[in-house]
Amino acid sequence: MSIRPIKRLSRSKPTIEGADVHLRRAFGFGNTSEFDPFLLLDDFRNDIPDDYLAGFPWHPHRGIETITYVLAGSVEHGDSMGNRGTITAGDVQWMTAGSGIIHQEMPKGDPAGRMHGFQLWANLPAALKMTAPRYQEVKAPDIPLVTDDDGIQVRIVCGSFQGTRGPVDQIAADPIYLDVAVPPGKRKILPVETSRHAFAYVFAGAGKFCDASGPLAVPTEAAGWLDTSPPEAADNRSLVLFDRGDEVAVQAGKDGIRFLLISGQPLEEPVAWYGPIVMNTQEQLRQAFEELRAGRFLK
Repeated sequence: MSIRPIKRLSRSKPTIEGADVHLRRAFGFGNTSEFDPFLLLDDFRNDIPDDYLAGFPWHPHRGIETITYVLAGSVEHGDSMGNRGTITAGDVQWMTAGSGIIHQEMPKGDPAGRMHGFQLWANLPAALKMTAPRYQEVKAPDIPLVTDDDGIQVRIVCGSFQGTRGPVDQIAADPIYLDVAVPPGKRKILPVETSRHAFAYVFAGAGKFCDASGPLAVPTEAAGWLDTSPPEAADNRSLVLFDRGDEVAVQAGKDGIRFLLISGQPLEEPVAWYGPIVMNTQEQLRQAFEELRAGRFLK
């Protein structure tokens, strides 16, 4: 067994998407080969309604799958297949855009004004780029929760953990999507197959990954050239990209740590990407936008 070393530690960056929605992007739009088969992870936790209520009005997607996981508030969804639904705290929406879908996602805060959640984009392999669109909505009670004797909890959104499978199935990237909570001071070893690309995104507390007994000696993205205080732990809004190995080790800090642990089998295919459409070649990308302009996008 080998613990995965940390390849890179960085922080999600503020950005604006949709109709002026303020969020933070952990990765996406650039060279995402290290995250293959994943393309983008957005953290849309926000406590200011004016920064998110305009939402994401009708827009197209082709060639990808989008995974929305809500922690607080709700997201109303509608699409060109006639699906309508609302996901609330603890729910998951998994949409396969395939050959093309037009949809909207409209966030609504909870009574305290909080709208918290994440959206992950997973690439589709070339053979499935033009597959029929599909929509899966999973409610919080249907997402299994595994609790260890030491209080460590793992919600299994997709894939399997300790013999328990999550409810989302038939996903091309064969992802494992876990929501992991480790109590203060506890250490946990989590298996991740060597062939997978894997990353963690911390959204509560702090902790150390890899060699928890030593300093955080990893390549780190500084906030600026005057930043001379590298972090001692991965804390809120930290993205941890792992190198090869078959286990991930985490040591929780004094307040515990909660993070997403996501892994998938890399597709190792060319990526042609502009906005909401991801294909394999520039010609396919050009054709998709021509069909969108001509009203022939939906198959």
